[in-house]
Amino acid sequence: MEHLEKYPHSLLVKFLGVHRINISHRRKKYFIVMQSVFYPDDRINARYDIKGCEVSRWTDPAPEGSQVIVVLKDLNFKGQYITLDQQRPWLLRQVEIDTSFLQRLNVLDYSLLVGHQPLHQDERHQGLSFATLIMRTKKSVITGSSPTHAGMPTVPGVVPEEDSTLLVSEMDGGTGSCSIAESRGGSDPGSALSGRTCTEQPAGSVTDSMVLRDFQAQNRRLLPNFKNPLHVIDGPEHRYFVGIIDIFTVYSFKKRLEHWWKRLRHPGQAFSTVSPTSYCLRLCQWVQDHTK
Repeated sequence: MEHLEKYPHSLLVKFLGVHRINISHRRKKYFIVMQSVFYPDDRINARYDIKGCEVSRWTDPAPEGSQVIVVLKDLNFKGQYITLDQQRPWLLRQVEIDTSFLQRLNVLDYSLLVGHQPLHQDERHQGLSFATLIMRTKKSVITGSSPTHAGMPTVPGVVPEEDSTLLVSEMDGGTGSCSIAESRGGSDPGSALSGRTCTEQPAGSVTDSMVLRDFQAQNRRLLPNFKNPLHVIDGPEHRYFVGIIDIFTVYSFKKRLEHWWKRLRHPGQAFSTVSPTSYCLRLCQWVQDHTK
C-alpha cells in the first residue's frame, strides 16, 4: 500500500479481495480476485506473458480463425517492439521502480503482461483540447495531492470536481523539458490553458512548482481518458495494455534449489528461477530492448 501511495501510476496489478469457499466434506478453497490488465478486451489482438527468459517460454498460437484466447510468451514476441515514442521513458522508469520494489521484497517469477490493439484512425494524433486535458488530468491526480482534501481517502484516478487547480506535466521525449497546463477557478476559459517551461514559472507559483515536482518524483503521466487508464498506454499506432502480475513468489530455500537444478539442466540458457536481483535487472533489460 505504501508503494502504491508513493507511485499512484504503478504497473503492479491491484488486488480486490481474498475469498474462501467452503465445500462440504472437502478442504476449503481460497482464491484472490485481481483487477484485469486486459480490460476492455474486445479489440485486443495479441496478449503476452513476459518473464525476460527463454526456457519454456513458447506457446503455440491459436489456429487461424479460432475464438480461443491464447496468452503467448517471450519467444513468441521475438522480433516485435512496443512502440511508444514519448511515453517510452515513463514506461522504462516505472518498470524499474516496480521491479526494484519487488526485489527488495525478495520476490521473483512475476510477469509483465502486454497486450495490444491497433488504434482507430480517429484515435491517432488526437489534439489535446482543453476539455480533454481536464478529463485526463482528473484521472492523473489523486485526491491526496491536494492539501484541501488531506483528510479524505486517496483513490487513484479520482479528483474532486471542485479542485481549483489542475496541474499536468508532459515530459518532452525524456529531455527533461515540460509544459504546464492549469485551470483556475473564475478565470477566462479562453485563456486558462497556458504553456511555459518549468524554469519560466513566475515567483507566485511556488505551490504549483511543488505539485509538479511531486508529480515527476512519483513518475506520473497524463493518463488516457479510458476505462482502465493505469494499465493503458497509447503509442502512435497501437494501444498497449501493460501490467505486472504474480508477485507472491518469494526466493525461498526451495526456489534456490530449483535455481541450481535448472542451472544443471539448462546450462547457458536463461530460465525463470534466478535471484530477485537478477530477475529485476533482466526484466528491465527486456523492456529496454523491446521498446522504442
